[in-house]
Order: sequence, then structure tokens, then C-alpha cells
Amino acid sequence: MLLRLAYLAVTNAFAMLRLMPMSDRDKDTQILALRHQITVLERQLGNDRVRFTPSDRAFLAALLHRLPSQVLRRVRLLVRPDTVLRWHRDLIARRHAAASQPKRSGRPRTVRSIRSLVLRLAQENPSWGYRRIVVLIR
Repeated sequence: MLLRLAYLAVTNAFAMLRLMPMSDRDKDTQILALRHQITVLERQLGNDRVRFTPSDRAFLAALLHRLPSQVLRRVRLLVRPDTVLRWHRDLIARRHAAASQPKRSGRPRTVRSIRSLVLRLAQENPSWGYRRIVVLIR
């Protein structure tokens, strides 16, 4: 997924570089054409929903989250603006959750001296059960 997101970022960066020399009129024409294509796509889909991949969601969320909510509501999207904002919240939550996860999972290793003491007590006192050994160590 990370590779796909990097690919999308690079291709969109090149697309932005291609748009820089364009005039505002050319950009407006391209925007109208893209909006019309979205309208046609929505008409063809009918009641079916468009499925976005996680990398598509991450790219849209990163791209659109800075827009004010009034502007975002005017943008022609295949999903509701609230959905894009939710994708951004999920993206941030996953990033923070991944950063705060412990590096090693599970119980920490027992100290070597305690391990050797337990083994020695068990060998020297074969009639003792593990409960008696635990009580002595605590």
C-alpha cells in the first residue's frame, strides 16, 4: 500500500508540473471536463457505490483535508465531504497508533539470575510444586 501511495504521489506531482504552464482558461476547461466525467460515472453506476482502495483514500484525504469545509462541500466528489474528513481522521489515528505501539509484544524476558534460582530450587526440592517456589521467590 505504501508503494502505491508513493506512486500516486509521484504521478500527481508530475501532473502538477504539467499543469503549471497551462493558462487558467485551459485549467477551467479541464476541470469542467473532469466534472462532466464524474457526472457520467455517477449516472452509469446508479445505486452502486464506488470502491476506493486504501491508497486512494489516503491520497484524497491528504489532498483535501486542508480545504475549508465550505469549499470542500462545493467540490464535486464521488463521496460526501464528511467521508473524506473521516478518512483523514482515520489516517491520522492509524499513524499515531502505529507510532505508539510497543516495539516488542508479549511478556518481557525473565532475568537470567531469577531463572537459574527457580531451576536450582526445583532441582534441590523435587517434592515442591511450582506454587511453593513462587511463594519463596516473591
